[in-house]
Parts: sequence; C-alpha cells; structure tokens
Amino acid sequence: MNYTQLKQAIQDYTQNYETTFVNDIPLFVEQAEQRIYNSVQFPSLRKNVTGSITQYNQYLATPNDFLAPYSLAIYPVGGGPYLYLLNKDVNYMRQAYPDPASYGQPKYYALFGPTVTGGSITNELTFILGPTPDTAYNAELHYYYYPVSIADTVNNPSGTSWLGDNFDTVLLYGSLVEAYTFMKGDQDMMGLYIQKYTEALGLAKRLGDGMERTDSYRSGQYRQAVT
Repeated sequence: MNYTQLKQAIQDYTQNYETTFVNDIPLFVEQAEQRIYNSVQFPSLRKNVTGSITQYNQYLATPNDFLAPYSLAIYPVGGGPYLYLLNKDVNYMRQAYPDPASYGQPKYYALFGPTVTGGSITNELTFILGPTPDTAYNAELHYYYYPVSIADTVNNPSGTSWLGDNFDTVLLYGSLVEAYTFMKGDQDMMGLYIQKYTEALGLAKRLGDGMERTDSYRSGQYRQAVT
C-alpha cells in the first residue's frame, strides 16, 4: 500500500472528505508510524554507520537521526578485530572511570546527553566511552531510527515504505485510530478500530520481535501453539 492508497482508504473508512480532515491525514499517519515503531523492533528500523574515535576524547557524537543504540563496536584504524562495547549508564561510567585522564581501550559506552555546540545545547545526543580512548579507533554503530514517513511527499516522493509494502494492515488501522480520535467519533466504532489495530500489532510483533529475531540453530524454528 502506497500513501495515495492509504490516504484514500482513510477517507473511505471514515467517510470524511472535509478539507481540514484531509489536510491532517499526513499527521495521523506519522503518529501511527511512531506508535508502531515504538511497539515493534523491526530490523528495517536499524541503520549502521562508521565513524572515528579521537585519541584522548571520551565523547562520540551520534547521527542526526539517532533514536537508540543497538550495538557499538570499535576496531583499530589500521584494521583488526572488532570489539563490541557494553552498554552502561553514565553513573556506572563515572564510578568505574572517575578520572577522564585514565586512558585505555574502551570497553563500555553510555548515552551521555545533548551535544553542546558554541555554548548552545543541541538536540543531538553523544556517547561517553570508558575508559577514555588511548589512541584513535574506528567505530561501527548500529542504531534505531525513524524511517522517512510514507506521508512525507517531499523526502519520500515515491510514497512507499517498508511498513506500507509489508504490513499495511497495522499502518491502516493505526492511522484510523488517530483519525477517528481527531473526529471524536462514535465510541463503539473507535473500540472496533482499536481492536483491529491491536490484532494487527500483535501479528506485526510476531514478525518483528519473533520470526525476524529467531536464531533457528539455537532456539529452533519459530513455533506457535495450535488450539
């Protein structure tokens, strides 16, 4: 389902073609996407980037579209084995490495807080590494992000998304819940849309948090009890 089809379906289901409602459909869709993306860890929500860690600098900036970390690895600049760092919190880092001038190969990382540029706090986060890097390293970060919305016609002129192509049911009913909330619609119909959305979300979690994350060698193939 592309955005044109989704927009038409929302209008047809709600039988609402009023101008203000139609103009707000992109907002309904984006709200539904955020709700879904924060409920299911689809592999399609992950990116990976490479970067550089500076000698004697314990901070590492995150990408502009960063939401949450999945993994962070470092490896020597000239090449060598990957070392995956363990994710901790800032309290642990300060307790374990109270002296920033204590240098070594980083073993841990934590989300530190917003970046400060020119004395102003930005919206971007940074990592703090422990211990402070004793030399320069390459880094590879896997992280969660929000994909470009299916409704963003400027940055996504094709009007398609992974969710729309592979799991349009949860996207449609999630959008209908947001749209019907805007309309202050009948509670019985709202209950039906919420039920349909919950059912679709359950199937999406079966895919994203189940089958796409299963290690068949260790845990066997995905199985579901049949009643």
